Amino acid sequence: MENNIIIIGTRGSRLALYQANQVKQTIEEKFPAIKAEIVIIHTKGDKIHDIALSKISDKGLFTKELEVALLNREVDLAVHSLKDLPTFFPEGLTLGAVLKRSEVRDALVSKNGKPLSELCPEDVIATSSLRRRAQLLAYNSNFKIVDIRGNINTRLAKMDNGYCDAMIMAATGLQRLNLYERITEIIAVDIMVPAVSQGAIGIEIRKNDEAVEAVMRNINHKETMLVTTAERAFLKYMEGGCQIPIGCYSTIEGSTYTITGLIADLKGEQVIRVTQNGNIDKAVEIALDVSKKMVDKGAAEILENIRNTNLPGT
Repeated sequence: MENNIIIIGTRGSRLALYQANQVKQTIEEKFPAIKAEIVIIHTKGDKIHDIALSKISDKGLFTKELEVALLNREVDLAVHSLKDLPTFFPEGLTLGAVLKRSEVRDALVSKNGKPLSELCPEDVIATSSLRRRAQLLAYNSNFKIVDIRGNINTRLAKMDNGYCDAMIMAATGLQRLNLYERITEIIAVDIMVPAVSQGAIGIEIRKNDEAVEAVMRNINHKETMLVTTAERAFLKYMEGGCQIPIGCYSTIEGSTYTITGLIADLKGEQVIRVTQNGNIDKAVEIALDVSKKMVDKGAAEILENIRNTNLPGT
């Protein structure tokens, strides 16, 4: 950061720009003397539209180019949907801050207004996520599910043009783009456990950049950082990513931290779900204990089978 100007790197979708502008606004409100500028960087995930996410093994699909820009000092920080950010950082980078988490649950968007309970095998449901696919099949093994790629507006247009009858996507993305009227139903977490850190905006920075670190300390939402750090520890132990049917959901009530972890096979036939709670000061330990209990129940075997399977999608 030079001359009180902080450069924010972001992807170029409407949702990514919304999130970057939230960071910009938060910084400038806390630090009136600092001007925040946004730079758009296109990632590999933005450029590949015809391959299912499950077919792409790159864990930095939506982050790598932003991280290169950070390391090259082209930007001072990079804004991500935290659920897209791998749990392993490149050397020299770290998570600097998170903004207050918004809606964590998934949403059903239905062309005919049907809720999930009324969808039938004739209705084609689209999702880009193996986690959502597996839980949909666990809910109803007769569902017909297809893959879908693109940003939120692209997906909505595909549905409107007949590609599918319904879609599942993160509710917070629709809400952030003021598309509330497109939400048919926000799906309860006991039906669909969300992605790790879903609903949180993460800010990646260079280590030992004292000026930027000082800014991050003042905009970081401590409760969101606490729960998402625990969730990411859970994911790291499970060795999962956005291409694996793993999810978790955690809450804080008073001094009690509660986390539910889930893993499922691709057909939704094997589902392991573990819930545990304890004192908030032990959030990471509780999350790791959930991971270990899931492994004891057979999670490692499910993961191994998934990695040896021809994943769905085209």
